[in-house]
Amino acid sequence: MTTPADVRNVRDPELPGRLLAVERDALIPLLRGRPEGDFALPVPACPGWSVRDVLAHCSAAFTRVLERRYEDGVFSPESNERDIAERAGWTNARVLDELEHGMTEAGPVIAGAGGALDGLALGEWVHAGDVRDALGEPGAYAGAGLPYALALLGQVTGRSGRPPLHADLDDADEPLRFGDPSGERPPARYIGDGPTLVRLYAGRSVDGAAYELAGMEAAELNIFGG
Repeated sequence: MTTPADVRNVRDPELPGRLLAVERDALIPLLRGRPEGDFALPVPACPGWSVRDVLAHCSAAFTRVLERRYEDGVFSPESNERDIAERAGWTNARVLDELEHGMTEAGPVIAGAGGALDGLALGEWVHAGDVRDALGEPGAYAGAGLPYALALLGQVTGRSGRPPLHADLDDADEPLRFGDPSGERPPARYIGDGPTLVRLYAGRSVDGAAYELAGMEAAELNIFGG
């Protein structure tokens, strides 16, 4: 049996920035080429939000990071809604400009935060998948950023004490470990592809996906749902 590779224990501070740079190079040209009406489409993963709302939330989050604005309640639902409302009068192009700038410049700030902002980078990558999904783009949570996202997911889940999981991925050369192995709970086992595992960890719909999960309920994986 192949021993799962441990992607949890040693933090790579440059990893979030690499993930965001790869995603920027794929996402921004895609969005700049979409018609204006697409920005009003609803995002199923984020009820009540449009594509533009999700992008405004992401661009605002990066700006807060770059400006080191971490006041009480930052990234709360109320704060997110305020950020979106503040950009209501902006053109879509201006929102994309802010988003592109943030994805380009936030990496070093995240790297220097000692891991506290790694989950933000991962969440922004997931939101890019949410947007692709809303636009009907194939491979919403896949693409060139997936290996970086899986590695970052391993680091985030390992540090946050999530239940241990061994993942045999269809699209990876070797099994990977996620979560914290220090407790008494034996590792759960996942068999399937990487994008579906990301969806599970992000609390996104996996309807119609073929996968196996043993030793854990799917809801226990959700790192964004509390």
